[in-house]
Formats: sequence, C-alpha cells, structure tokens
Amino acid sequence: MRLVNVRHLLHRGTFASSVEATRIDTDIQNGIQRVCWPAGSGSFTLLNTPDGNGVKPIKNDFIAHLQEQGWQVEQRMRIASRIRPGKVDAVHRLQDGRHFAVEWETGNISSSHRALNKMAVGLLDGCLAGGALVLPSRQMYTYLTDRTGNYSEIEPYFPMWESLVVEGVLSVYVVEYDALSSTAPAIPKGTDGRALR
Repeated sequence: MRLVNVRHLLHRGTFASSVEATRIDTDIQNGIQRVCWPAGSGSFTLLNTPDGNGVKPIKNDFIAHLQEQGWQVEQRMRIASRIRPGKVDAVHRLQDGRHFAVEWETGNISSSHRALNKMAVGLLDGCLAGGALVLPSRQMYTYLTDRTGNYSEIEPYFPMWESLVVEGVLSVYVVEYDALSSTAPAIPKGTDGRALR
C-alpha cells in the first residue's frame, strides 16, 4: 500500500520534535507499506469495481506490524475524564506515561470525526501526547464500501482541529492502492450494524 500524504493538523512542542515522535511516525509509515492484498502478494491491488471491496480487513497487516513493534492493540482507555470511548486500534505508551493513539478508518465519515475528536480531547486532557488517523484517499474510496470515511470529505473540517491551543501531534495519513485489477479478489465485506463494511 502507498502512503500518499501526511497532514499534520497539530505538530507543536517538545514531543513533536522528539526521537519518540520520529519512531512512531516510522512505525506508522512502515506499517502502511506492509499492507498487501491479496495476502502475501507484496503489494496492494484492489478489485476495479466501484463499491466492490470491504474495508475492515485492510488494516490487519498494519495492526500486526504495530503489535510487533510493541504497541498495544484494541485498547479501551479513558482518553478523557468526561468520556469513555470505544476501543482504540493501537496505542503506544511513551516514556512520560502518556500515550500515542492510532485509528485506521473502517467506518463512515462520522466515524472519522469521532476518531479525531476523541484524540483531540485526549490531547486537551493531557493523557495523549498525540494521535493519528489513517484513511483512504478519495480515489481509493471509489472502490471501497460506499460512505467509508475518506480524506476529501473530512479535509474541509481541518481548520477546527488545527486551531487547538495545545502541544502535541495530531496527524492524518492518507493511503491508496498500488494497482487496480479486474481479476483481483474482492476484499470481503463484514457487517457493521446494518452496513456492510
């Protein structure tokens, strides 16, 4: 899989310029590059059919890579004193006791907003030093489950998160396929409530 853009909505303070932050960015970028389809192919090829591929299995190689690097996966954590959000895809514990959280988008655009809001509140409360959301480009979105969160739809709201007056990191990693093929197997769709994902 290709990383086509990294957008830092917030990149300020001691942690942002630290060795730990650089290592986390490396973990995320290397994890993205490890994502392949079909499994074991060494590249990421999508079935060339609009709305023809599921999304949930896409993150599996990425999460496995982070786990190999010592990240904790599927963690339920109290990101803020006022809320108890659902599980976070992966978290890395920092030397100062805070965490860095990563979410890979497998839901709709409202899920993208919730993920960034959750991490922003964690930054404001001081329990997170940073967070990142991985989501598909608009080009890749065409071939995934309809209404999956994507970069183009959430980009107009970036000024809201960029206006945070706090130190830390809040980033969006934009991913895309390596190739399209009419003969590639479709990525299976699971169920997420009533929607196929």
